[in-house]
Amino acid sequence: MACQTTPVNDTPPTGAEDRAFWVNTMANIADPVLTNLANDQLKQNMPFESLSKDTLRMQVSYLEAVGRLLCGMAPWLELGPDNTDEGKLREKYIELAVNGLKNAVNPEAKDYLVFDNRAYQPLVDAAFLAQGLLRAPKQLWGNLDEESKERMITELKRTRVIPPWQNNWLLFASTVEAAILEFTGECDMERLTNGVVRFRDEWYKGDAQYGDGPAFHMDYYNSFVIHPMLTDVLRIMKKHNLEDAAFLPLQLARHTRYAEQLERQISPEGTYPAVGRSIVYRFGAFHALAQAALQGILPQKVTPAQVRCALTAVIRNQTKSKDTFDENGWLRIGFSGSQINMSESYINTGSIYLCSMGLLPLGLPADDPFWSDPFTEWTNLKAWKGIDVGADKALKK
Repeated sequence: MACQTTPVNDTPPTGAEDRAFWVNTMANIADPVLTNLANDQLKQNMPFESLSKDTLRMQVSYLEAVGRLLCGMAPWLELGPDNTDEGKLREKYIELAVNGLKNAVNPEAKDYLVFDNRAYQPLVDAAFLAQGLLRAPKQLWGNLDEESKERMITELKRTRVIPPWQNNWLLFASTVEAAILEFTGECDMERLTNGVVRFRDEWYKGDAQYGDGPAFHMDYYNSFVIHPMLTDVLRIMKKHNLEDAAFLPLQLARHTRYAEQLERQISPEGTYPAVGRSIVYRFGAFHALAQAALQGILPQKVTPAQVRCALTAVIRNQTKSKDTFDENGWLRIGFSGSQINMSESYINTGSIYLCSMGLLPLGLPADDPFWSDPFTEWTNLKAWKGIDVGADKALKK
Protein backbone atom coordinates (compact mmCIF):
# COMPACT_ATOMS: atom_id res chain seq x y z
CA MET A 1 0.00 0.00 0.00
CA ALA A 2 1.31 3.46 -0.86
CA CYS A 3 2.53 5.62 1.99
CA GLN A 4 0.18 8.44 2.98
CA THR A 5 1.91 11.68 1.98
CA THR A 6 -0.76 13.93 3.47
CA PRO A 7 -3.07 13.45 6.44
CA VAL A 8 -6.15 11.28 5.94
CA ASN A 9 -8.43 14.33 6.02
CA ASP A 10 -6.60 15.62 2.90
CA THR A 11 -5.28 18.67 4.74
CA PRO A 12 -1.66 18.99 3.64
CA PRO A 13 0.93 19.28 6.41
CA THR A 14 2.39 22.70 7.00
CA GLY A 15 6.06 23.44 6.60
CA ALA A 16 6.33 23.70 10.38
CA GLU A 17 4.86 20.21 10.72
CA ASP A 18 7.26 18.86 8.10
CA ARG A 19 10.20 20.49 9.88
CA ALA A 20 9.16 18.99 13.21
CA PHE A 21 9.06 15.57 11.56
CA TRP A 22 12.52 16.08 10.05
CA VAL A 23 13.98 17.25 13.36
CA ASN A 24 12.48 14.26 15.14
CA THR A 25 13.91 11.96 12.47
CA MET A 26 17.35 13.53 12.82
CA ALA A 27 17.24 13.21 16.61
CA ASN A 28 16.20 9.55 16.42
CA ILE A 29 19.09 8.81 14.05
CA ALA A 30 21.70 10.84 15.91
CA ASP A 31 21.00 10.18 19.57
CA PRO A 32 22.64 6.77 20.06
CA VAL A 33 25.77 7.76 18.14
CA LEU A 34 26.39 11.13 19.75
CA THR A 35 25.33 10.19 23.27
CA ASN A 36 27.63 7.19 23.33
CA LEU A 37 30.55 9.03 21.71
CA ALA A 38 30.26 11.90 24.19
CA ASN A 39 30.26 9.35 27.03
CA ASP A 40 33.27 7.53 25.54
CA GLN A 41 31.12 4.43 25.04
CA LEU A 42 30.56 4.25 21.28
CA LYS A 43 32.85 1.26 20.75
CA GLN A 44 31.33 -0.42 23.76
CA ASN A 45 27.69 -0.04 22.73
CA MET A 46 27.37 0.37 18.94
CA PRO A 47 26.27 -2.90 17.32
CA PHE A 48 27.99 -4.31 14.25
CA GLU A 49 25.75 -5.61 11.48
CA SER A 50 27.35 -6.55 8.17
CA LEU A 51 27.63 -9.26 5.54
CA SER A 52 31.43 -8.88 5.81
CA LYS A 53 33.56 -11.21 7.92
CA ASP A 54 36.55 -8.84 7.79
CA THR A 55 37.56 -8.00 11.38
CA LEU A 56 38.91 -4.61 10.25
CA ARG A 57 35.40 -3.57 9.25
CA MET A 58 34.33 -3.30 12.88
CA GLN A 59 37.37 -1.16 13.75
CA VAL A 60 36.51 1.41 11.09
CA SER A 61 32.73 1.28 11.52
CA TYR A 62 32.75 3.82 14.35
CA LEU A 63 34.36 6.56 12.26
CA GLU A 64 31.85 5.71 9.53
CA ALA A 65 28.94 6.39 11.87
CA VAL A 66 30.42 9.59 13.30
CA GLY A 67 31.70 11.10 10.04
CA ARG A 68 28.58 10.38 8.03
CA LEU A 69 26.14 11.45 10.72
CA LEU A 70 27.88 14.78 11.34
CA CYS A 71 28.26 15.45 7.62
CA GLY A 72 24.48 15.47 7.32
CA MET A 73 23.72 16.99 10.71
CA ALA A 74 26.25 19.85 10.56
CA PRO A 75 24.15 22.51 8.77
CA TRP A 76 21.38 22.11 11.35
CA LEU A 77 23.88 22.34 14.23
CA GLU A 78 25.43 25.42 12.63
CA LEU A 79 22.19 27.35 13.21
CA GLY A 80 23.24 27.34 16.86
CA PRO A 81 21.20 27.36 20.07
CA ASP A 82 18.19 29.59 20.68
CA ASN A 83 15.25 29.73 23.08
CA THR A 84 12.89 27.62 20.96
CA ASP A 85 12.41 23.93 21.71
CA GLU A 86 14.30 23.14 18.52
CA GLY A 87 17.09 25.54 19.46
CA LYS A 88 17.45 23.89 22.86
CA LEU A 89 17.60 20.49 21.16
CA ARG A 90 20.35 21.81 18.87
CA GLU A 91 22.24 23.01 21.93
CA LYS A 92 22.08 19.51 23.36
CA TYR A 93 23.43 17.92 20.20
CA ILE A 94 26.11 20.56 19.67
CA GLU A 95 27.43 19.81 23.15
CA LEU A 96 27.27 16.05 22.57
CA ALA A 97 28.96 16.35 19.15
CA VAL A 98 31.79 18.57 20.38
CA ASN A 99 32.48 16.42 23.43
CA GLY A 100 32.29 13.34 21.24
CA LEU A 101 34.77 14.73 18.72
CA LYS A 102 37.19 15.44 21.53
CA ASN A 103 37.06 11.73 22.42
CA ALA A 104 37.32 10.70 18.78
CA VAL A 105 40.75 12.32 18.39
CA ASN A 106 42.09 11.74 21.91
CA PRO A 107 44.60 8.85 21.96
CA GLU A 108 43.77 8.26 25.64
CA ALA A 109 40.04 7.88 25.06
CA LYS A 110 38.34 4.53 24.64
CA ASP A 111 36.56 5.96 21.61
CA TYR A 112 39.74 7.14 19.88
CA LEU A 113 38.88 6.45 16.24
CA VAL A 114 40.90 4.85 13.47
CA PHE A 115 42.12 7.37 10.88
CA ASP A 116 45.30 5.62 9.72
CA ASN A 117 46.17 3.01 7.10
CA ARG A 118 45.22 -0.11 8.99
CA ALA A 119 42.48 -0.10 6.34
CA TYR A 120 41.54 1.98 3.31
CA GLN A 121 38.14 2.95 4.71
CA PRO A 122 39.27 5.73 7.10
CA LEU A 123 40.00 7.99 4.12
CA VAL A 124 36.32 7.84 3.17
CA ASP A 125 34.94 8.74 6.54
CA ALA A 126 37.61 11.23 7.48
CA ALA A 127 36.40 13.02 4.34
CA PHE A 128 32.77 12.94 5.44
CA LEU A 129 33.82 14.24 8.86
CA ALA A 130 35.92 16.94 7.20
CA GLN A 131 32.93 17.95 5.07
CA GLY A 132 30.84 18.13 8.24
CA LEU A 133 33.39 20.42 9.89
CA LEU A 134 33.33 22.65 6.82
CA ARG A 135 29.55 22.77 7.06
CA ALA A 136 29.61 23.78 10.75
CA PRO A 137 32.73 25.94 11.17
CA LYS A 138 31.31 27.77 14.19
CA GLN A 139 29.42 25.12 16.12
CA LEU A 140 31.65 22.08 15.50
CA TRP A 141 35.14 23.29 14.60
CA GLY A 142 34.79 26.57 16.46
CA ASN A 143 33.72 24.96 19.73
CA LEU A 144 36.65 22.55 19.88
CA ASP A 145 39.45 23.53 22.25
CA GLU A 146 42.85 24.23 20.73
CA GLU A 147 44.32 20.87 21.72
CA SER A 148 41.40 19.03 20.09
CA LYS A 149 41.73 21.13 16.94
CA GLU A 150 45.41 20.20 16.70
CA ARG A 151 44.55 16.54 17.27
CA MET A 152 41.82 16.69 14.61
CA ILE A 153 44.24 18.07 12.03
CA THR A 154 46.77 15.39 13.00
CA GLU A 155 44.16 12.67 12.45
CA LEU A 156 43.01 14.11 9.13
CA LYS A 157 46.63 14.21 7.97
CA ARG A 158 47.07 10.53 8.89
CA THR A 159 44.85 9.66 5.95
CA ARG A 160 47.46 11.03 3.54
CA VAL A 161 49.19 7.63 3.59
CA ILE A 162 46.04 6.01 2.16
CA PRO A 163 46.13 6.04 -1.67
CA PRO A 164 42.65 6.74 -3.08
CA TRP A 165 41.17 4.48 -5.73
CA GLN A 166 40.85 6.04 -9.17
CA ASN A 167 37.17 6.87 -8.83
CA ASN A 168 35.02 8.87 -6.43
CA TRP A 169 37.65 8.16 -3.75
CA LEU A 170 39.82 10.90 -5.23
CA LEU A 171 37.26 13.36 -3.89
CA PHE A 172 37.68 11.99 -0.38
CA ALA A 173 41.33 13.01 -0.49
CA SER A 174 40.28 16.38 -1.95
CA THR A 175 37.75 16.99 0.81
CA VAL A 176 40.20 16.14 3.60
CA GLU A 177 42.71 18.58 2.11
CA ALA A 178 40.05 21.26 1.65
CA ALA A 179 39.30 21.11 5.37
CA ILE A 180 43.00 21.20 6.27
CA LEU A 181 43.42 24.19 3.96
CA GLU A 182 40.44 25.99 5.47
CA PHE A 183 41.50 25.43 9.07
CA THR A 184 45.29 25.72 8.78
CA GLY A 185 46.03 27.62 5.56
CA GLU A 186 48.11 24.81 4.04
CA CYS A 187 47.41 21.51 2.34
CA ASP A 188 48.76 18.80 0.05
CA MET A 189 47.94 20.56 -3.22
CA GLU A 190 48.15 17.43 -5.37
CA ARG A 191 45.65 15.52 -3.22
CA LEU A 192 43.40 18.59 -3.13
CA THR A 193 43.25 19.12 -6.89
CA ASN A 194 43.75 15.69 -8.45
CA GLY A 195 40.13 14.57 -8.03
CA VAL A 196 38.74 17.91 -9.18
CA VAL A 197 40.84 17.85 -12.35
CA ARG A 198 40.08 14.21 -13.18
CA PHE A 199 36.33 14.67 -12.87
CA ARG A 200 36.46 17.94 -14.81
CA ASP A 201 38.71 16.79 -17.65
CA GLU A 202 38.18 13.04 -18.00
CA TRP A 203 35.11 11.61 -16.31
CA TYR A 204 32.18 13.82 -17.27
CA LYS A 205 29.66 11.81 -19.31
CA GLY A 206 27.12 14.50 -20.15
CA ASP A 207 23.82 15.90 -18.83
CA ALA A 208 25.20 16.40 -15.29
CA GLN A 209 26.37 12.80 -14.93
CA TYR A 210 29.93 11.91 -13.99
CA GLY A 211 31.51 8.50 -14.30
CA ASP A 212 32.70 6.89 -11.11
CA GLY A 213 36.17 6.93 -12.56
CA PRO A 214 36.39 6.15 -16.30
CA ALA A 215 33.24 3.99 -16.22
CA PHE A 216 29.66 5.13 -15.73
CA HIS A 217 27.67 3.28 -13.06
CA MET A 218 23.89 3.44 -12.80
CA ASP A 219 23.69 4.23 -9.09
CA TYR A 220 23.44 7.21 -6.75
CA TYR A 221 27.15 7.96 -6.31
CA ASN A 222 26.76 11.21 -8.22
CA SER A 223 24.57 12.15 -5.25
CA PHE A 224 26.20 10.29 -2.37
CA VAL A 225 29.65 11.73 -3.11
CA ILE A 226 30.53 13.27 -6.46
CA HIS A 227 28.40 16.40 -6.83
CA PRO A 228 28.34 17.33 -3.11
CA MET A 229 32.09 16.97 -2.64
CA LEU A 230 33.04 18.58 -5.95
CA THR A 231 30.88 21.57 -5.13
CA ASP A 232 32.12 21.98 -1.56
CA VAL A 233 35.79 21.49 -2.46
CA LEU A 234 35.54 24.02 -5.28
CA ARG A 235 33.92 26.56 -2.96
CA ILE A 236 36.88 26.26 -0.59
CA MET A 237 39.32 26.49 -3.49
CA LYS A 238 37.59 29.66 -4.70
CA LYS A 239 37.74 31.14 -1.21
CA HIS A 240 41.50 30.55 -1.20
CA ASN A 241 41.94 31.91 -4.74
CA LEU A 242 43.20 28.68 -6.31
CA GLU A 243 43.35 28.50 -10.09
CA ASP A 244 41.30 25.35 -10.59
CA ALA A 245 38.34 27.00 -8.81
CA ALA A 246 37.48 28.48 -12.21
CA PHE A 247 35.57 25.20 -12.71
CA LEU A 248 33.07 26.15 -9.97
CA PRO A 249 30.42 27.95 -12.13
CA LEU A 250 30.22 25.02 -14.54
CA GLN A 251 30.05 22.53 -11.67
CA LEU A 252 27.23 24.52 -10.07
CA ALA A 253 25.28 24.38 -13.34
CA ARG A 254 25.79 20.62 -13.46
CA HIS A 255 24.86 20.22 -9.80
CA THR A 256 21.66 22.18 -10.40
CA ARG A 257 20.73 20.00 -13.36
CA TYR A 258 21.47 16.83 -11.39
CA ALA A 259 19.26 18.09 -8.55
CA GLU A 260 16.48 18.50 -11.11
CA GLN A 261 16.94 14.89 -12.20
CA LEU A 262 16.87 13.65 -8.61
CA GLU A 263 13.63 15.52 -7.87
CA ARG A 264 12.10 13.81 -10.91
CA GLN A 265 13.13 10.40 -9.51
CA ILE A 266 10.58 10.78 -6.70
CA SER A 267 7.28 9.11 -7.55
CA PRO A 268 3.82 10.47 -6.66
CA GLU A 269 3.84 8.08 -3.68
CA GLY A 270 7.22 9.27 -2.38
CA THR A 271 9.24 6.29 -3.60
CA TYR A 272 12.24 6.10 -5.94
CA PRO A 273 14.10 3.40 -7.89
CA ALA A 274 16.12 0.97 -5.78
CA VAL A 275 18.94 0.92 -8.31
CA GLY A 276 22.68 0.46 -7.89
CA ARG A 277 25.05 -0.21 -5.04
CA SER A 278 24.79 1.26 -1.54
CA ILE A 279 21.03 1.59 -1.90
CA VAL A 280 20.69 0.95 1.86
CA TYR A 281 21.92 4.49 2.49
CA ARG A 282 18.20 5.27 2.22
CA PHE A 283 17.36 8.95 1.66
CA GLY A 284 21.07 9.75 1.60
CA ALA A 285 20.50 9.03 -2.11
CA PHE A 286 19.20 12.62 -2.26
CA HIS A 287 22.34 14.20 -0.79
CA ALA A 288 22.93 16.30 -3.91
CA LEU A 289 19.30 17.47 -4.06
CA ALA A 290 19.31 18.32 -0.36
CA GLN A 291 22.56 20.23 -0.77
CA ALA A 292 21.18 22.13 -3.76
CA ALA A 293 18.23 23.21 -1.59
CA LEU A 294 20.54 24.18 1.27
CA GLN A 295 22.84 26.22 -0.95
CA GLY A 296 20.11 27.85 -3.03
CA ILE A 297 21.10 26.29 -6.34
CA LEU A 298 17.86 24.50 -7.23
CA PRO A 299 16.71 24.89 -10.84
CA GLN A 300 14.33 27.76 -11.43
CA LYS A 301 11.32 25.55 -12.11
CA VAL A 302 11.83 23.42 -8.98
CA THR A 303 10.61 25.31 -5.95
CA PRO A 304 12.10 24.75 -2.48
CA ALA A 305 8.69 23.77 -1.10
CA GLN A 306 8.17 21.02 -3.66
CA VAL A 307 11.56 19.56 -2.73
CA ARG A 308 10.57 19.68 0.94
CA CYS A 309 7.30 17.90 0.26
CA ALA A 310 8.85 15.29 -2.03
CA LEU A 311 11.66 14.51 0.41
CA THR A 312 9.25 14.39 3.33
CA ALA A 313 7.25 11.72 1.52
CA VAL A 314 10.43 9.71 0.88
CA ILE A 315 11.66 10.03 4.47
CA ARG A 316 8.28 8.96 5.83
CA ASN A 317 8.36 5.90 3.59
CA GLN A 318 11.85 4.89 4.62
CA THR A 319 11.40 5.37 8.36
CA LYS A 320 7.90 3.98 8.85
CA SER A 321 9.00 0.35 9.32
CA LYS A 322 9.35 -0.77 12.93
CA ASP A 323 12.53 -2.56 11.79
CA THR A 324 14.31 0.66 10.72
CA PHE A 325 15.83 0.88 14.23
CA ASP A 326 16.80 -1.88 16.64
CA GLU A 327 15.57 -2.09 20.22
CA ASN A 328 18.25 0.38 21.36
CA GLY A 329 17.61 2.94 18.64
CA TRP A 330 20.50 2.06 16.29
CA LEU A 331 19.82 2.07 12.56
CA ARG A 332 19.52 -1.33 10.92
CA ILE A 333 20.73 -2.06 7.41
CA GLY A 334 17.98 -1.83 4.83
CA PHE A 335 16.28 0.25 2.15
CA SER A 336 12.91 0.38 3.90
CA GLY A 337 13.18 -1.57 7.12
CA SER A 338 15.68 -4.34 7.86
CA GLN A 339 16.96 -5.82 4.55
CA ILE A 340 20.62 -6.68 5.00
CA ASN A 341 20.81 -8.69 1.77
CA MET A 342 20.20 -5.47 -0.16
CA SER A 343 23.64 -4.32 1.03
CA GLU A 344 27.19 -4.94 -0.14
CA SER A 345 29.93 -6.54 1.94
CA TYR A 346 31.61 -3.19 2.60
CA ILE A 347 28.50 -1.89 4.36
CA ASN A 348 27.98 -2.12 8.11
CA THR A 349 26.00 -0.38 10.82
CA GLY A 350 28.22 2.70 10.69
CA SER A 351 27.92 3.05 6.91
CA ILE A 352 24.18 3.60 6.84
CA TYR A 353 24.33 6.84 8.85
CA LEU A 354 24.95 8.43 5.46
CA CYS A 355 21.13 8.72 5.35
CA SER A 356 21.48 11.89 7.46
CA MET A 357 22.76 13.72 4.37
CA GLY A 358 19.24 13.75 2.99
CA LEU A 359 18.33 16.05 5.90
CA LEU A 360 20.71 18.90 4.98
CA PRO A 361 17.91 21.47 4.46
CA LEU A 362 17.38 21.50 8.23
CA GLY A 363 20.28 23.94 8.04
CA LEU A 364 17.87 26.47 6.52
CA PRO A 365 16.11 28.55 9.19
CA ALA A 366 12.44 27.87 9.88
CA ASP A 367 11.38 31.07 8.09
CA ASP A 368 13.14 30.14 4.85
CA PRO A 369 10.70 29.49 1.96
CA PHE A 370 11.82 25.85 1.98
CA TRP A 371 9.94 25.54 5.28
CA SER A 372 7.53 28.48 5.32
CA ASP A 373 5.87 28.03 1.92
CA PRO A 374 2.73 25.87 1.82
CA PHE A 375 2.50 22.30 0.62
CA THR A 376 3.55 22.09 -3.02
CA GLU A 377 3.18 19.12 -5.32
CA TRP A 378 6.39 17.80 -6.85
CA THR A 379 6.99 17.04 -10.50
CA ASN A 380 5.86 13.41 -10.68
CA LEU A 381 2.88 14.00 -8.41
CA LYS A 382 1.68 16.75 -10.76
CA ALA A 383 2.51 14.88 -13.98
CA TRP A 384 0.62 11.74 -12.98
CA LYS A 385 -2.40 13.87 -12.09
CA GLY A 386 -2.51 15.19 -15.64
CA ILE A 387 -0.88 18.53 -14.95
CA ASP A 388 1.41 19.81 -17.70
CA VAL A 389 4.86 20.09 -16.11
CA GLY A 390 6.68 21.00 -19.32
CA ALA A 391 9.51 19.23 -21.10
CA ASP A 392 12.65 17.95 -19.40
CA LYS A 393 15.74 19.22 -21.21
CA ALA A 394 19.30 17.92 -21.04
CA LEU A 395 22.22 20.10 -20.00
CA LYS A 396 24.45 20.70 -23.02
CA LYS A 397 27.70 21.44 -21.17
